[in-house]
Amino acid sequence: MKHHMGADFKLKAYSQINSNVLRYINPLEINLPPEYNIEIFALGLDSPIGMVFTETNDLYIALSGAISGNPSILRLTNNGFDTIADNFQVPITGINVLDGNIYVSNRGKITVLRPNGIRQDILSGLPCNGDYASSNVAFGPEGKIYVGQGTVTNSGVVGEDNPWVYSHPLLSDEPAFNITMNGQNFESNNLFSANEETVFTGAFSPYGVPNAENEIKKGVIKASGSILRANRDGTNLELVAWGFRNPIHIKFDRNFNLFAANRGYDVRGSRPIANAPDEFHVVTPGVWYGWPDYCVGEPVTSPRFDSESRRPLEFLLTEHPNIPPKPFAEFQPHSSIMGFDFNYNNNFGPYGDVYISEFGSLGALTMGESAPPEGIGFRVSRINMSNGQVTTFLSNKSGLPASISGAGGFGRLVDVKFGPNGDLYVLDNGISDQNDLERIVPNTGVIWRVRRIV
Repeated sequence: MKHHMGADFKLKAYSQINSNVLRYINPLEINLPPEYNIEIFALGLDSPIGMVFTETNDLYIALSGAISGNPSILRLTNNGFDTIADNFQVPITGINVLDGNIYVSNRGKITVLRPNGIRQDILSGLPCNGDYASSNVAFGPEGKIYVGQGTVTNSGVVGEDNPWVYSHPLLSDEPAFNITMNGQNFESNNLFSANEETVFTGAFSPYGVPNAENEIKKGVIKASGSILRANRDGTNLELVAWGFRNPIHIKFDRNFNLFAANRGYDVRGSRPIANAPDEFHVVTPGVWYGWPDYCVGEPVTSPRFDSESRRPLEFLLTEHPNIPPKPFAEFQPHSSIMGFDFNYNNNFGPYGDVYISEFGSLGALTMGESAPPEGIGFRVSRINMSNGQVTTFLSNKSGLPASISGAGGFGRLVDVKFGPNGDLYVLDNGISDQNDLERIVPNTGVIWRVRRIV
């Protein structure tokens, strides 16, 4: 499938090239600093989730397959984007390239596409059948690959907010080290009974299985909320750090410091946690980062995280491995931070600062009974790497995603990358179906290009 692309678009409104689905697009409806220009680089992508420029300046795009059912990898050619590989496990959640090898994160696996055409699953059995999956692969200074692994649940307890429980009834979160539970259990409707019955579920236990007081849960390497590393062929898998909720994107800077974009808790399920910021962390090996009992370095028992609909929060663990560090930078709750990149082009902006995409809230699905708040998410932010301050770089003038405002700006942003020309490329996943906010309308994905013009 060919996708319309180009660099010579004029700043005016464009409609989606797929005549079956229209998306109104107008770069003039995006706020940006006066010394920058934004334009459309590519149109018609079907649920893109990640992108990467190679050492030889090729551009690859990963299509998640969440809607089409066929995750695929595209490569930019002189005639548009060509599909170079497909039929991965749904969904693809990350892409990276090193020495011509394309590393694809897809459900439960890390798959490598070799330059000679060989396709190999180098890691498998990653716990990706719950709420969250694996991040992109990052490349460490010692020649190893790193990958982030999301949690199975929102805050440690399987409940009515986990629809996957019907197909994976024995699934639950697993810790990286042995932990002792405080015996707290959570009551919910019995999803496997037509009668009005209730069940009690403990943390780090399958649905309907309660915890005993001081019950010990054994640690595993493929732990929930962890960052793992392995040799480039997938051997010698080991733990780097854990206690993240959803380390959705990871990357090393030029000094080989590892950073992770980690999403905060939602107000849902048997253990809802309110007002939880998203976190941008410097990752230190061997450290526990707080999930499921801390947020931004503070205990979730703090009143700021209380949910009106549930009982006051308690710790799930009787002891904690360490006092969790505060993040390098914080984002407003439900910003839903995604892919990020470091700027090493002095002509574009401050050297070394991070530019990060924000997907935005799904409203009642993550926040409780409320709509996505105006001015949160659906933007590109800049992190000042000298002090951790977060500022908005690009945002919709409406303050809302295009699917809600009807305006022609950003939909759901999932990645940003600096290209070989020093420009910033912004990957827009598309617009949401207004009848189902979790569903992206097919073929509404866009790549935006941002240039500094003075």
